[in-house]
Amino acid sequence: MSLGARTAVLEHLGRQHHAMVTLLAELVNIDSGSYNKRGVDAVGDRLRACLEAAGILCESFPHEVFGDCIAARLPAAGGAARPIVLMGHRDTVFPDGTAAQRPFRIDGSHAFGPGVADMKSGLVMNTFVLDAFRRFGAPCPLTGLYTSDEEIASPSSRPVIEAEAKAARAVFNAEPGRPSGNLVSRRKGAAFIEFEVTGQAAHSGVAHAQGVSAIEALARKVQRLHRLTDYDLGTTVNVGLIHGGTAVNTVAARAAAAVDVRFPTLNIMEKILGDVRDICRCCEMPGSEARILHEGNFLPLEQDESSRELLAAYSRSAAGLGLRVSGEATGGSADSGFTAALGTPTLCGTGPVGGNAHRDDEWCRIDTIVPRAQALALTILEVAAA
Repeated sequence: MSLGARTAVLEHLGRQHHAMVTLLAELVNIDSGSYNKRGVDAVGDRLRACLEAAGILCESFPHEVFGDCIAARLPAAGGAARPIVLMGHRDTVFPDGTAAQRPFRIDGSHAFGPGVADMKSGLVMNTFVLDAFRRFGAPCPLTGLYTSDEEIASPSSRPVIEAEAKAARAVFNAEPGRPSGNLVSRRKGAAFIEFEVTGQAAHSGVAHAQGVSAIEALARKVQRLHRLTDYDLGTTVNVGLIHGGTAVNTVAARAAAAVDVRFPTLNIMEKILGDVRDICRCCEMPGSEARILHEGNFLPLEQDESSRELLAAYSRSAAGLGLRVSGEATGGSADSGFTAALGTPTLCGTGPVGGNAHRDDEWCRIDTIVPRAQALALTILEVAAA
């Protein structure tokens, strides 16, 4: 790309602040919890309309239960083959009705609303970067990947993500930039495991000895599971949900729980998940049984040499805009772990700066949307030229 075209891309993005914020408000004001297919698809429809109006072709990956994934395809001006993927998810953790209760609002340089940082602002940023390169020429093929169920470990999106990333030269995942302004260079992997315990119901006053309490068996498992936490190793195990029983005067015949497991590397993942599964399945008390009902996994984002080089390229690009950016680790998981595990150079947290994700006071610094878009565009140019 010529110096003139490079300048044109930066200047064009520099004029898009109002348009970006307008689109962000529209997206935030759509409820799009992971299980709300209609809402997630509505966010996708709005983004697709913007992309197609800009002349960018979109491909849909239909799904009956979760939102449809969308891939926006922008060919290279020079015919290069391997694409760069700009990735982001459209779902949030918030229940239906949240957008009406807490609609998009701006207070100074900060915007608030469900999913404003995690990660609808990143979707907006990626969309405008694609449009800028459509106007002035893409240095390599670009794919904008808009997924649908990241907040529940991407059960439908993961195959699409892996197929798109497998042949890519790089992946930029527009999760929110850290409050420090840094990107994310390492993330823990995660597993979400739901399991149940069954026992034997009995009247707790008349025939207590005949009962086998599923709640007691579950409580024993919780203690064993929590003892697996090892802060030095970087593993945490947390039983976050439990329910069971039918009445206070009945020995509980069934109880169930959901456990969150975090781990820093693939090697540690195999050991900790093996231990967790053994506890979830074992018989804690005679007459009780246990089984795993569901499991969803995120892979850890581990930084290799190619990803370090990608971070260095972004840092140089940001420095040219007067921004100081480095990488940092986080315990949160994301789709970037799937792409990094393929060996594809991956950088996460490229979206606008935000914080308090998954909370009522989630915020995004809207004054960072344009600079982060410009930094991403410059990094794409450098990677494509390498």
